[in-house]
Amino acid sequence: MASKKNIVVVGGGSGGSLVAKTLAGKIPSAQVTLINPVDYLVSRPTLPRMTVSDQNDLLETALVPFDKLFTTPNGKFVKGLVETIQANEKGGNVVLTDGQQIAYDFLVLAPGSIWEGPLDIPEDAAGAKAFVAQQRAAFSKASKIVLVGGGAVGIEFAGEIKDIWPTKEVTIVHGEKGLLNSTYTASFRNGMEKGLHARGINIILDDFVDDIPTDGSPVKTRKGHSIEADLVVSTRGPRPRTAFIAQSLGEDVLDKRGQIKVQPTLQLIGHSNIFALGDAIDYVEQKQVMKAMAHSGIVTANIVALASGSTKLKPYKGSTEMIIVTNGKNGGRAYIGMLWGIVLGDWFARMIKSKTLLVPMTRGNMGY
Repeated sequence: MASKKNIVVVGGGSGGSLVAKTLAGKIPSAQVTLINPVDYLVSRPTLPRMTVSDQNDLLETALVPFDKLFTTPNGKFVKGLVETIQANEKGGNVVLTDGQQIAYDFLVLAPGSIWEGPLDIPEDAAGAKAFVAQQRAAFSKASKIVLVGGGAVGIEFAGEIKDIWPTKEVTIVHGEKGLLNSTYTASFRNGMEKGLHARGINIILDDFVDDIPTDGSPVKTRKGHSIEADLVVSTRGPRPRTAFIAQSLGEDVLDKRGQIKVQPTLQLIGHSNIFALGDAIDYVEQKQVMKAMAHSGIVTANIVALASGSTKLKPYKGSTEMIIVTNGKNGGRAYIGMLWGIVLGDWFARMIKSKTLLVPMTRGNMGY
C-alpha cells in the first residue's frame, strides 16, 4: 500500500465490531479505530431475559468488553460519542463530543438503533446495572402486563415473563393481522401465536396503542379496547441512530425513515470512502444481528480492495431471511426462507437460541 491508512468504525455492535477486528487483521499496515459510547458490546438478544428477572447471569456475561476484540497491535478502541463527521473526497475526521478528532481515510458507519422501554439500556456501566435492576423490579411487582408490539421483541418478553411468573396476566397488542410481519409465512406466524396462547398469553391483533400510560390507567387502543394494566411496556421496533450523520453530511444521505442510503457496495452515495452497515441502512430486509454480520463481510472486502488500489468491489446481494424467536428458555419457533419456507419448532429453537441466547458465540467473537 502506498501509505498507512486510517480506518475508523463508528458503532461497536456485532457488525461494527466484526468489521474493525477483521480489517485490523487483513490490513496490518492500517490503523483501525473502533469508536463506541460504552466500552462493551450489548448482546441485544439477551435483553428480554436480562431485564425481566435476576434468575440468570446475563448482566455479567452479555455486556462484553472490547478489551480482547483486537488480536493485532494496529487495532484500537476509543470510548466516545461521535458528534460530527468532517468529510472530504480523500478522507476526513470524526469529531467526538469531548472535542477529540480522529482522522480517517475510510469510515464505516454502524450506528445501530434507538430503542424504547427495557431495550433502551443506558450508555454507561453503572447506569446499565441500575436500569436493569429497575426493570426487574417493575416486572416482579406487576400482575397485569401489556406489551405494545408483537414482533420478535414482544413475543420474547412474553415468553420470559411466563417462564418466571406463569400466573401473571400478559397481553400483546400488535398492529398487524398476525404476529411478526409478512416477511414470514402464515404457518410460521400462526404457529407462534398458538404457542403463546398455550401459555395463557392474550393477543390483540390489527390494533394499535398510540399513548402508553405511565400512571396505572387502562391501556386504550385505536379500536376501543380498554386493557387493565399495572405495567405497560413498549416492545415496538427501533429508530435508526442517524441524526448526527444527516447533520454532518446532509439530509439527502438518509431516506424518509432516517435510514442511511447505500449503494449495492454499501458505500454512501457521493462518498466513496464511507461505508455503512447494520440496522441503520436502507437495504430492504429484516434488521437482525446476522444481517449486520453479513454486511460486514462486504464492507471488509471492499475496503481491503480500495486500500490496495483495486476498483473491483463486491455488491451486497441480500441474505436468506431467517429468524429464531424464543418462547422462554425451552421453546420458540424458527423460520428459514428457503423452498416453501421451512418452519422448525421448540426443539430447534431451544437447541440453537433459547437456552443460551447465543451468548457463548457473541463472547467468542469478542475474544472471550
